[in-house]
Amino acid sequence: MQEEKTFKQMLNDSFKSADTEEWLDVHFTRPIGLMFALMWRRLGVHPNAVTILSIFLGLGAAIMFYHTDVWLNLLGVLLLMLANFCDSTDGQLARLTGQKTLIGRMLDGFASNMWFFCIYVAICLRLMPQPLPGAHALGPVWGAWIWVLAFIAGVLSHSPQGALADYYRQIHLFFLLGDKGSEFNTSDEQQAIYDNLPKHGAFWPRAFYYNYTNYCRGQEMRTPNFQKLYEALLERYHNKESIPEQVPEEWRRRFLERSRTLMPFTNLLTFNARAITIYITCLLNCPWVYLLVEIVVFNMMAVYMHNAHERLCREMLEALPEGQQQPPSTVEQTDDSQDVAGQPVGVNAM
Repeated sequence: MQEEKTFKQMLNDSFKSADTEEWLDVHFTRPIGLMFALMWRRLGVHPNAVTILSIFLGLGAAIMFYHTDVWLNLLGVLLLMLANFCDSTDGQLARLTGQKTLIGRMLDGFASNMWFFCIYVAICLRLMPQPLPGAHALGPVWGAWIWVLAFIAGVLSHSPQGALADYYRQIHLFFLLGDKGSEFNTSDEQQAIYDNLPKHGAFWPRAFYYNYTNYCRGQEMRTPNFQKLYEALLERYHNKESIPEQVPEEWRRRFLERSRTLMPFTNLLTFNARAITIYITCLLNCPWVYLLVEIVVFNMMAVYMHNAHERLCREMLEALPEGQQQPPSTVEQTDDSQDVAGQPVGVNAM
């Protein structure tokens, strides 16, 4: 009989690498998520039910942020925190119980998008009748213009920023841990899965892979220098799985060393920084500031991250050694490739 792991061991198993983990998640969100996961496992709750619960919690948070009352806004903060705990819980529960499903992947991607969509709508409805900043009480109000600002912040800024940050994180994990240790996927791979699905009786799988293929394609279109680097590596080492194993160790070390400096930006462009900004601006009754932070500050970080990564890929393409491909070797861990407890990182499931 397999010995039950300790809480600390299970927590460390949920981390892929200290390179890509955010401090707040390591010390706050993930431990609480694991406690909830253990509780739901004892109660026999399916991970998908937890994800659905997170959607309703996020919707409740948005409704609370619609109001200007501070206590209702504080309740919104609590509800969104609980939604985020559930988002951490469902993946850990799926790993603990082995209940990983395609529907679960679909719901997981849908959940956080739904939270923020509802929050953007709530902010717009809240601000529409309010005076513009600097205007007197009977002066001009935000009106329909707040929807324009929210569209720029949400659709043209938030969404592409998050997709790019996720892509760079998975690329880093691909070179650090190998293909099985990352979720680095290509549009060609996903298109092949989509094409092989039956045209009848597979509506949801086809919908998922259709959307995910386009998601991957969008990431690829925005990263031309990385695509050139990846194509060169693929041509040299013949298949995706072989790249991190056969690429020269010194080249891989240099890539990871520079890629690692961009990981804090990928973390800032995900949930925590946005949520904290929403909390503060709603409590101060100026949620329009969040939209400006999204458009100005987060976009500046995204542009810097994108330019730095493209420059890295261009220089690493030029640094690829000429000649024969390297003999296969095990993906070794560098001194910096430690988990959050300081132990060597393995290939773990999220």
